[in-house]
Amino acid sequence: MNKQASFSVCGESLEAPMHICGFFDSKEQQYEVIIPYIMEGLEGNDKVINILEGDRHGEHCRCLADNGVSITAKLASGQLEVLASENSYIKDGNFAAEKMYNMLEKTLMSSERAGYESVRACGDMVWALKNLPGTDELLEYEASLNLLTPKYSCSLICMYDINSFSASTLTDILLTHPYVIKDGKITKNPHYVEPLTFLANLADSRSNGMIS
Repeated sequence: MNKQASFSVCGESLEAPMHICGFFDSKEQQYEVIIPYIMEGLEGNDKVINILEGDRHGEHCRCLADNGVSITAKLASGQLEVLASENSYIKDGNFAAEKMYNMLEKTLMSSERAGYESVRACGDMVWALKNLPGTDELLEYEASLNLLTPKYSCSLICMYDINSFSASTLTDILLTHPYVIKDGKITKNPHYVEPLTFLANLADSRSNGMIS
């Protein structure tokens, strides 16, 4: 599924594969961006995956239903998946970059076999604030996704609440995404560092004791 597929976000027409960080200051701003993105995928032939905290699922599905999504039908068909962070990113109470990477790759492969045009995924990254074991692998995971996405037709939006994450964390996250959404607009990220370079720099920093 490494062919390109067009998609729209923030009113811009783009082409997958693409790895995007979304910086949002409220749930309202978040939904203003992702609802049209999700709707477009469901109206076409895209697999749509949403990963949020389990206690947000009711609210999230109501929001989709209010915008015309036939939740029961889309979930039953498998075109839409609404997953819990607790059963994905931090399954078994810990995060492991390689485990999550492999899980995502299996999903991309199975979606390709199922005949979907592309995969659209939105993941709320609030789980990383829980400081569970393995959370320090977040940057490694985000960088490694830039090695995975070019192999498939997919667009991934990692959603960060700018009021909850520290400025230093958001600065680091910015380095791992080729595109960024901020203030409801998407732009090419001038601060992006190629994944192999970033991972090498990260390894050096850890070996020198600069990152614990």
